[in-house]
This record gives sequence, structure tokens and C-alpha cells, in this order.
Amino acid sequence: MILNHLNLAVSDVQQAKQFLEKYFGLDSEGKTGNDKIAFLRDENGIVLTLTNFNRGAEVKYPDTFHIGFIQESPERVDEINQRLKADGYEVDPPQKLHGSWTFYFLAPGGFVIEVLS
Repeated sequence: MILNHLNLAVSDVQQAKQFLEKYFGLDSEGKTGNDKIAFLRDENGIVLTLTNFNRGAEVKYPDTFHIGFIQESPERVDEINQRLKADGYEVDPPQKLHGSWTFYFLAPGGFVIEVLS
């Protein structure tokens, strides 16, 4: 069985799409989407769908919900952390947690991302 796609409800589809393209290399394959839906693909072929069908201004996930982007090294985790910080995002420094070098932060669109190695 292969995971085909995951849908995230977000408060702003285009803002979340642009963020994920810029910082995590997800590819919209030239499809612009709209304010209700966008499709992104990773290098393994998994599709991440971003939706806001009811045009809600806020998204509420359970406290422990997050998506994770694994990196090839702790240095890459540090690089992403510093890039986000330099661009004005509130991110705590990475730390050793559950056997990984990692940090969590609230992404544009209202969901939590973990970056880890």
C-alpha cells in the first residue's frame, strides 16, 4: 500500500502553498490553485492538498497534530531554523528530542511543522 495524499485544512491556501514551496521544496507543478484548494507534491510523489472550502479564517487541530519534514543532517535542520528566524518566523532553536535533532513551529495557514534529522 502506498500513501497517495494528505489533506490539510488551512486558513490561507495560497500563503501556506507559497511557504511550503519556499522552505520545503514542495512543487505545485505549475498549478496555481485558488483560495479554496492547492496541490503540492514532494520528491517521493506524495501529494499534499491544502484546502479551505468554507473560507474559514482559523483552523483548529488537536494539540499534538503536526507534519514532519525529515532532513539529511542536523546541520540542515539548523540551516532551515536560521532561515526561518532570519525571515521573521518565531522558531525556537533545535534541540535533541525523542532521538532526533528537531524543532517545531506554527506555519502560515495554522498548522504545526516539525523539522528533524
